[in-house]
Amino acid sequence: MTRRSWALFAAMCVIWGVPYLLIRVAVRDFSPGTLVFARTAIGGLVLLPFAFAAGGFGPVLRRWRPLLVFTVIELAIPWLLLSDAERVLSSSLSGLLVAAVPLVGVVVARVAGTDDRGGGVLRYTGLLLGLAGVVLLLGLDVGQAHAGALVEVGIVAIGYAVGPVILTRHLADLPSIPVVAAALLLTAIGYLPWAVFNWPGSVSAKVAWSVVGLGVICTALAFVTFFALIAAIGPARATVITYVNPAVAVLLGVVLLDESFTLGIAVGFPLILVGSVLAARRAPDVSLEAVGNSAALVPAGTSQQQGDSGEAGQPQSMRTSPLGVSNTAATTPVSPSSGETQSTSTPSSGCRADVPR
Repeated sequence: MTRRSWALFAAMCVIWGVPYLLIRVAVRDFSPGTLVFARTAIGGLVLLPFAFAAGGFGPVLRRWRPLLVFTVIELAIPWLLLSDAERVLSSSLSGLLVAAVPLVGVVVARVAGTDDRGGGVLRYTGLLLGLAGVVLLLGLDVGQAHAGALVEVGIVAIGYAVGPVILTRHLADLPSIPVVAAALLLTAIGYLPWAVFNWPGSVSAKVAWSVVGLGVICTALAFVTFFALIAAIGPARATVITYVNPAVAVLLGVVLLDESFTLGIAVGFPLILVGSVLAARRAPDVSLEAVGNSAALVPAGTSQQQGDSGEAGQPQSMRTSPLGVSNTAATTPVSPSSGETQSTSTPSSGCRADVPR
């Protein structure tokens, strides 16, 4: 990779590992609903110029039904529940639990009928290892466990895995930035009434900067940078950031918030990491592109951009998702007489992968 590619890669490793820390700080003064409004409003407004430069919202709004469903499942509900959970869970524990999204993505893909029927023993070994890691993480850190918050994070993981399936099936040919910006602004509009009546009376400087950071850096800048990274090295190698983000979340929580590096983290995180990598393995006959912290699925017979020479990981969500939408080439399946499936590529800025996150 070039120096620019390495710089983009390093930036994304950090940017999508930071939100857990900032959310943990922000909920000191902001209610979860108000925080979601502030983050999505800031991020959506910052992305507006990029969205108009990419063609505006006309084509996106003509598909408002799937856009609305995607927005609710991928952003509106998960970001609310994650913010609420982090009022009682540490940022490091939250980050590690969300790291299990690839495991949930495999199950969701099977249920939705979009996953390949192969995957082999390694994929299911990965699922078992990841599940064991989550169990150990929670079991050894039972003192930190809060049933309600853990259920909320579980729903977040499911939303991050389901949202990209909707995106890929119904919005895949649309420009990525307008889709992301529209989803953010729709979420902000939805939470506006709550924010008006629940805006905090006073906000500390640390909390204010955390909210600004969430909106500008971890949302708007993250998507622009991530699309540039995909254009530089391809979606398969870009996926590797999703395995670094949880480590960044743990490091920041321990160093900046004095959170404990527990035995559960030490034992559970490596198992979740290895399990996610194995579960994300692609069967030879299906193309799966993972983007950001969500599960995004690409049907067999599609081509990938430059740099995508290795195995693609099982899609992940917008990760605190969380919206990883890729600017990859749109493809048109061609069925030659031999019965094999080929594809022809045409330049496009469509979002064929998933979003934060």
